[in-house]
Amino acid sequence: MFTILLAATSYVETLYSDWGQSFAVSQEIFHEKTEFQDLVIFENETFGRVMMLDGVVQLTEKDEPVYHEMMTHVPLFAHGSPSSVLVIGGGDGGILREVLKHPAVKRAVLVEIDPQVIETSKTYFPKVSNGAFDDPRVEIVVQDAAKYVKEIDETFDVILCDSTDPMGPGALLFTEGFYADCKKRLKKEGIFVNQNGVPFLQEEEIPLTLKNRAPHFEYVEFFVAPVPTYAGGFMAFGFASDVDYGNIEERVLEKRCEDVNGSFFYYTPKIHKAAFALPQFMLNQIHE
Repeated sequence: MFTILLAATSYVETLYSDWGQSFAVSQEIFHEKTEFQDLVIFENETFGRVMMLDGVVQLTEKDEPVYHEMMTHVPLFAHGSPSSVLVIGGGDGGILREVLKHPAVKRAVLVEIDPQVIETSKTYFPKVSNGAFDDPRVEIVVQDAAKYVKEIDETFDVILCDSTDPMGPGALLFTEGFYADCKKRLKKEGIFVNQNGVPFLQEEEIPLTLKNRAPHFEYVEFFVAPVPTYAGGFMAFGFASDVDYGNIEERVLEKRCEDVNGSFFYYTPKIHKAAFALPQFMLNQIHE
């Protein structure tokens, strides 16, 4: 997996060996091989600024609210009164931005393995974090998240795992041992959510994470959202808890939305409910 720069005019994503997407580059802004990964930031006329890690799109200014809102608000509104949230990965600050819209949140910890992702995001994507890194409720920890959840004693209401795909630095964040450690870091009614790939093309991820999470949580589910630059169909998210949050009523979600500080680009209570309605091919992956 690598990034191809063609005459300094386009980047080609190479997540898949036989198919991909390319972006016209109006300006390359940043390119550095960090300790952990190849980090590129460039401008595209349609999607604005784009971040790629090891040749895979991580973030674009145009569609990042869909991903960040759905990963955050589905579990936080389901919970209802989350006072503490752990964000794993998410060094761009988008998840933190959405978490801090909830007035019940008193503490948010972000654990990111690559400090360069945080620093470049502060510099080149300031609107994504929207000041979240400087909020007094936030603690930033630069560390391997698998090591962090294994060693700490603190527990959280919600854990959001905004990791890369299960390769490179992100591989450990899809293992049974990691899910077991996350379960220990959750309070009794806590919720764990992670990005679960594009199931139409990354067919192995749903069965993998289901197998690894099921021994540790009573309820293991999935929901979806369309993120255009996560090419190949909608993005899947894993949802795990010992509490059944599946029957929460739309009117309850609407009431909880009234207390949020800020607005939404994509999330609505109806979308929240509908996101758990899965197509048959995903149900087949689950039943495998």
